Amino acid sequence: MLKQQLSQKGQHKLSPQQIKLMKLVQLSTLDFEQRVKQELEENPALEEENSSELEEEFSESETSENDFDLLEDQNQSIDISEIDEYLSDDEIEDYKNNINHQNYGVEKHIPIISGISFQEYLKNQLHTFRLNEEDLLIADFVLGNIDDDGYIRRKITSIADDILLILGISVNSEKIEQLILNYIQKLDPVGVGSRNLQECLLIQLEKKKMTKEVLIAKKIIQYNFESFVKKHYQKLQKKLGITKKNLRKSIYQIEKLNPKPGKIYSENTKNLNHIIPDFTICILDNKLELSLNQRNIPEIKISPIYLDMLKSYKSSKNKNLKKNEETIVFLKQKIDSAKWFVDAIKKRQNTLMLTMNAIMDYQKEYFLTGDPVKIKPMILKNISQKIGVGISTVSRVANRKYVNTPYGTFLIKSFFSEKMKNKEGEEISSIEIKKLLGESIDKENKKKPLTDEKLSKILKKKGYLVARRTVAKYRDQMHIPVARMRKNL
Repeated sequence: MLKQQLSQKGQHKLSPQQIKLMKLVQLSTLDFEQRVKQELEENPALEEENSSELEEEFSESETSENDFDLLEDQNQSIDISEIDEYLSDDEIEDYKNNINHQNYGVEKHIPIISGISFQEYLKNQLHTFRLNEEDLLIADFVLGNIDDDGYIRRKITSIADDILLILGISVNSEKIEQLILNYIQKLDPVGVGSRNLQECLLIQLEKKKMTKEVLIAKKIIQYNFESFVKKHYQKLQKKLGITKKNLRKSIYQIEKLNPKPGKIYSENTKNLNHIIPDFTICILDNKLELSLNQRNIPEIKISPIYLDMLKSYKSSKNKNLKKNEETIVFLKQKIDSAKWFVDAIKKRQNTLMLTMNAIMDYQKEYFLTGDPVKIKPMILKNISQKIGVGISTVSRVANRKYVNTPYGTFLIKSFFSEKMKNKEGEEISSIEIKKLLGESIDKENKKKPLTDEKLSKILKKKGYLVARRTVAKYRDQMHIPVARMRKNL
């Protein structure tokens, strides 16, 4: 029998403003810089602290009526009596102040190097070919489908559909393939524009001097690619009718090739333009000091012009009361938005410093010594409880942000790790296990690489109780292939 009953339960929902603040917290230094500049462009009630001072006195006659024509379609009204409270000096004064007047923990002069993008690099080369206008438009469009690895992984038919939709040019797959083979695949770095790894390696082999080893390498890639990938060396040796020595020399030619030609350029420009440390940790007198990178983020404040305009309209005796009220609504909305954004910048800065300070304190031994063994097991919850914020907030601070230390620049997220125990029952970090795992694999005999089971036994001998499945999981996280794929001839 069905019964109806009432029940109460608490549910916390973030307000739109809180959600916007969390999005600001998640932004990296470069993205946040762009966000501040965007807000300055979109909200005239915000201005840079060092912007040129305009006239102090403001009168209604000096303001063009056209400036407020856009308000005619607004139907909102406002109680004029609320303006006095809104304009109270105590409320406004704090927002007039420079957002970065408190310089403690703020680093303003971390340099950045700029460079052209991978796509621009390719486009500059493409435009040296003699192509008619339509072919150049199509080829440029195809370039836009090359990923950071240097590959065209999309189906040619899909690219053709997009060209018709966006450029209005009807082109068949054969024409696109012709442009790829005859022009795009001729660009530098060698192998760019390939549709798959096999084609990428073949293009690079074609550029080499055709020695005996290179010719065998071409046969391996062109006709025996699957056996090569799976490292079935005996099968290759038998099929090609060559000695083990010749096979080894040919495979060496393949190993010298670049499976991701785009990384040569895109990774470098990515590092130069985007990987900017959000924090810097220094050691002074054996003490850790943390600073937040504010780089070229403009110092912003509420525009005094807009504040004066609001006061002026509040005291105005304009007969057109409806338009007057609509103007006040518009000004108040812009100033409210500006005040929130200035306050949000302060809150973001405080949240980032609070969270990173807790991480630095938690991993104090590591940041003082640089010894990875000193990294303690740490999960998001540890930091969350330490500073009294939500786990999601800690995650947003750690995600996509970097810290510059005396030992290098690291992704903050990399300092978080699982907790494990050694034979003595002491808690250790999974980072320490991965370090030892990497060292064991580096030292292994590549002709007889260590299996996960053997790696597990090696770790146990060193006092770390790690199961075979855990070894496999950590090895995958470290992007290290299985034993058979690490084998050399």
